[in-house]
Amino acid sequence: MRGQTSALGVAALSVLPEEMENKEKEDCPEEDALCQTAHLFCYPAQSNFSGRKYPLSYVRGIQTRRLYPASHRRGRWFVLLDAASYVSCSPLDLRDCPADFIPISFYKMFGFPTGLGALLVRNSTAGSLRKTYFGGGTAAAYLTSEDYYVEAANISDRFEDGTISFLDIVALNHGFESLYRIAGNMHNIQLHTFGLARYTFILLSGLCHGNGRRAAQIYADGHFDSPATQGSILNFNLLDSNGRIIGYSQVDRMASLYNIHVRTGCFCNTGACQALIGITNQQMKRNLQAGHVCGDSIDLVDGQPTGSVRVSFGYMSTFEDCQKFLSFVAECFVEKPVTVDPDRLQGLLPVSAPSERSNGVSPIQAFQEESCEVVQREEPVERRDAYTLTNIYIYPVKSCGAYEVHNWPVGPLGLLYDRAWMVVNRNGVCLNQKREPRLCLISPRIHLPSNKLMLQASGMETISVPLEKDILLHTGSAVSQSKVCGDRVETVDCGAEAASWLSGFLGQPCRLIRQSPDFTREMKKRPCDGLVQNALMKGRFKVVLSDKVLFFCGWRRLRCISSDISFCASDSENRLTSSKLWDTDQPQLKAAPSPSLSLVNEAQYLMINLASVKLIQSLMSSRQGGGEDQELLVSQKVIRRFRANLVITGGEAFDEDNWSHLIIGSTRFVVAGQCGRCQMVGIDQDTGAKCKEPLVSLSALRGGKVTFGVYLTHETADGSAAGHALSVGSVIQPEPHGP
Repeated sequence: MRGQTSALGVAALSVLPEEMENKEKEDCPEEDALCQTAHLFCYPAQSNFSGRKYPLSYVRGIQTRRLYPASHRRGRWFVLLDAASYVSCSPLDLRDCPADFIPISFYKMFGFPTGLGALLVRNSTAGSLRKTYFGGGTAAAYLTSEDYYVEAANISDRFEDGTISFLDIVALNHGFESLYRIAGNMHNIQLHTFGLARYTFILLSGLCHGNGRRAAQIYADGHFDSPATQGSILNFNLLDSNGRIIGYSQVDRMASLYNIHVRTGCFCNTGACQALIGITNQQMKRNLQAGHVCGDSIDLVDGQPTGSVRVSFGYMSTFEDCQKFLSFVAECFVEKPVTVDPDRLQGLLPVSAPSERSNGVSPIQAFQEESCEVVQREEPVERRDAYTLTNIYIYPVKSCGAYEVHNWPVGPLGLLYDRAWMVVNRNGVCLNQKREPRLCLISPRIHLPSNKLMLQASGMETISVPLEKDILLHTGSAVSQSKVCGDRVETVDCGAEAASWLSGFLGQPCRLIRQSPDFTREMKKRPCDGLVQNALMKGRFKVVLSDKVLFFCGWRRLRCISSDISFCASDSENRLTSSKLWDTDQPQLKAAPSPSLSLVNEAQYLMINLASVKLIQSLMSSRQGGGEDQELLVSQKVIRRFRANLVITGGEAFDEDNWSHLIIGSTRFVVAGQCGRCQMVGIDQDTGAKCKEPLVSLSALRGGKVTFGVYLTHETADGSAAGHALSVGSVIQPEPHGP
């Protein structure tokens, strides 16, 4: 809005709620009433971030110029009341709330149709609205040969440009019908959803780890005392037993395993996010410099949250939903034994009104009994065990089965032919195992002597696809565009035979495509794990900017790698630009080009440690006790779930997290970051069946984090590793991060 109005010379002013009443005036001078300069005051009836409800009386207070800022500026004041979040679970009487403009969301009320809402305009205000353009259906008449246009008389016709979503609008009748049939009226919905939110707030805010530390940080302006001041939204971050924030991305991934849908981030409400979480403007800017943008999964920067988790309740939500959510939190993120602050439980008495207390903990008994044992890992000690490469896997077709090899060439994009192909649906959208678990039952094989990709699956005849890069000669297909992890990639279709084979096996129309040989996809920039920023902030380096060249002077050894920066700062002075390094002791130029990728998600290689696998395996064994998913405890099954390219053995579990570089055989690699895991690791690669493990055990072991394995890129003088090869049995020489 600021950008639109500033071009017309209109000023924007931010107002805090407390300012409105603190600067209140009882009466305005009579001469002020003669001024008709138009002003628009916008405010939300309910915060979509915290659920706080703002007084509806502000509408009349602004219109009568009693409240600030209207009390301090002459003119006619209009009010836009954003009721999109409010009307989802609360009644709104327009007779008591005469706002001029009220946007509402039907999607928030019914959950369907997606994106459908309405703008309510008061009749007395409609005549003040003017458009600077017109579209189809909004004109009473117009001419093409001269500047002649007469707007439609009806305001809805005037502002509904083009064809409205009439098929979605038809569904609204069913939405209202269901709402009133199930709940009766909006007042009932308000009481019901507030009760759910209050119940969850009291228990979550009182939830404690076994050491007594609280398990959640709630972001709210009150204590859920009344539905008049609080909506059915609960916003929070979870804390580990040391008081550290658990990133919202980790919570979201785990929640999906339990069929719980939460929202994460700042929810397009930066102001509330900053105010309640305590993020300064400078921190917001630093987060952007660290690689965080709205909507991504970077949930922590230097240990501080970039957003939070939001749980919202609707009229179809139940107390069983609350209990399931609380059980999920206790099982996955709370150190045992689970305890609840008894003072917080007192707040439940007016709601639950039990006849007698049962040891004071009856409201959480259901999830307290579901203990979640955590295997405590001893502090690692320095070891000199040799690390060895034990397994090499390539995945020729993205999300399909693995192909294990013992010796394999390294290409410019990673292991030769790794993720060179992918399966897309009829709309060209990439299929993965989360969408189509049966992909894991397809076994691609690379046959180098015949220069063919072989596709095999139970009950299907084996077919082949040529490996030649000039695939256009074989299929006659044109280059098209697809998407991988938000990146647009140029692809080539692999023909009708492969499409028919895949469609028959998966039971839906789909096609096999491969990355165009002439297309280069560069690795995205990744935050450098805060190493550079932390070192600079702690004064270890002096930075001078001169002619777009950075001078680093420091006494501590530091190594860092990103997609376009590679440098080593030591006792000598180094000059750094965005992609090149000059060392004053060795003045030759060192290039660090951005690595090129195939159709992988994030990096050229993914490596896991067998010691880490066995630790997860032992934790799953202790948690399951011979029950569900017992077959998962076989090491090879666990390895296949993590879908790594390289499996190593030696040392302690998670040693690899502390490496900056490593050498396998004669090929040098850079560690590009840890691999964040999602529910895809819960898919049995032999059957396609889904379960919660090993993600639940991984979260328990790592204190809410769900990272496992590290990303690698090969590091050579020209950025290519062509001509190299990896072999099982090769000795690995790791290089840990410097102090």
